[in-house]
Amino acid sequence: MSFIAETKNVERTFGRGAAAVRALAGVKMRVEAGQLLVLKGRSGSGKTTLLNLLGGLDRPTVGSVYFQGREIGQLSDHERTRIRRKNMGFIFQSFGLLPLMSAAENVEFGLRLSGVPAAEWRERVREALDFVGLSKRAHHRPFEMSGGEQQRCAIARAVANRPTLLLADEPTAELDSKTGLQISRLFRQLVDEGAMSIVMTTHDPGVMEVADDVYELEDGLIKE
Repeated sequence: MSFIAETKNVERTFGRGAAAVRALAGVKMRVEAGQLLVLKGRSGSGKTTLLNLLGGLDRPTVGSVYFQGREIGQLSDHERTRIRRKNMGFIFQSFGLLPLMSAAENVEFGLRLSGVPAAEWRERVREALDFVGLSKRAHHRPFEMSGGEQQRCAIARAVANRPTLLLADEPTAELDSKTGLQISRLFRQLVDEGAMSIVMTTHDPGVMEVADDVYELEDGLIKE
């Protein structure tokens, strides 16, 4: 099985001197094609930092991060942005939806940023909203939707451009257990049917049950 992403001896330190905090302390991991991988650990264990490095949102202090064989930490900001927009999807705990846009407009906005041709927008939006079960809420704005519906909208926006790698930070943290289970099953379906890999951080046992692998971080290291 081929590797979509990989970290080699990655360290990430914030601050300098006596005030320096080492968030990651030499992490080695691989994300395989068609894999749902979960990162778990206590708050401050380095989960979100590792997710940001995999997505090219940050650079390691030491070590290397690869995406599809390219060391993304060595690329320019412009090139990393281009890769993120075309090949990655991001889902944040806060949903990150634009409040004055409808569900369909939020998804379309993601396609605009990704550089998808305008001729494909309508069909891609329809497909994405239908996949997450939000077709009937297409013209509703975020404040008119429940938390679970907002999260499904965020997922639709993230997958509409058909990313190779989807990164999700605590995607079910603000949801009730029933909705969280629905979302975790949706992630499993994305991997099985969507030809993508997913890495997510979570404390949710329901999400871990549908994962292919679970890595636990402690003090900036993956526990053996």
